[in-house]
Amino acid sequence: MEIKSIRIENPDALNLILGQSHFIKTVEDIHEALVNAVPNIKFGLAFCEASGHTLVRASGTDDALIQLATKNARAIGAGHAFIVFLGAGFFPINVLPAIKNVSEVVNIFCATANAVEVIVAETEQGRGILGVIDGASPKGVEDDAGVQWRKDLLRKFGYKF
Repeated sequence: MEIKSIRIENPDALNLILGQSHFIKTVEDIHEALVNAVPNIKFGLAFCEASGHTLVRASGTDDALIQLATKNARAIGAGHAFIVFLGAGFFPINVLPAIKNVSEVVNIFCATANAVEVIVAETEQGRGILGVIDGASPKGVEDDAGVQWRKDLLRKFGYKF
């Protein structure tokens, strides 16, 4: 067995969601969940089929995001993994409940706009995701100014009042 780190290519620091599911209809069901959760959402979705033809299956509402998702899914290459890239101005917090409610989804590894490395194990059979490195390690503990910055940021985005 070999352990590898796969860096997600995300040149525009877009929000992404990385997860695992268990069935080929994942692509269509996640697509439907996203468009039903947020009208006019822009996204690209790719899914690594783990049996049968073992293809990367893709869908979405934006060709460039579909291509970005497909490129990253191919690089990860782990069975039943899926990756969603959200267009600018769309956020995981608005679609995660819908994705988690898709009956095939078994795990969400991360939902972030940070730099992401996917840690995979590779055997003769294939690849599996062990976990992710999401962003950087903490450099300290927030002080009163940090608390105020966090609260102001949440209110700026409209998530708190």
